[in-house]
Amino acid sequence: MSAGLTPYAEALGMRIVEGGEDGATLLALDFGHELEGRPGAWHGGAIAGLLETAGYAALRSELVRQGRDPLLKPINITVQYLSTGRPRESFARGRIVRLGRRNANLEVEAWQDDPAKPIASAVMNILMVEEEASKVL
Repeated sequence: MSAGLTPYAEALGMRIVEGGEDGATLLALDFGHELEGRPGAWHGGAIAGLLETAGYAALRSELVRQGRDPLLKPINITVQYLSTGRPRESFARGRIVRLGRRNANLEVEAWQDDPAKPIASAVMNILMVEEEASKVL
């Protein structure tokens, strides 16, 4: 993301690790007891926050590359929890499935040791409102 992370992401401790060869932003989040759900496991809300932030980072990165700066409004976000997040660093990266003029569809995965073994995934549908149109809404 060109402007950095949101205050929410920073409060959780998320950080941008790299922009991949495909331009997708990789986010990381260290485990901390404030992010713990049951003992020794990530809280589902922390995982969902990591997924959502990674999705928006991927979308914002592509929009900046295209010279666009719309207001992003979530239509829906669906999270699938696939396995328990252990008490260690987690990563997430979003991928744009479809980017239209007004809507974007994204897939996001979070993992710990191996990207091929995700702990959670999400599907995001985002409405993009250009500046002129947002004044009318």
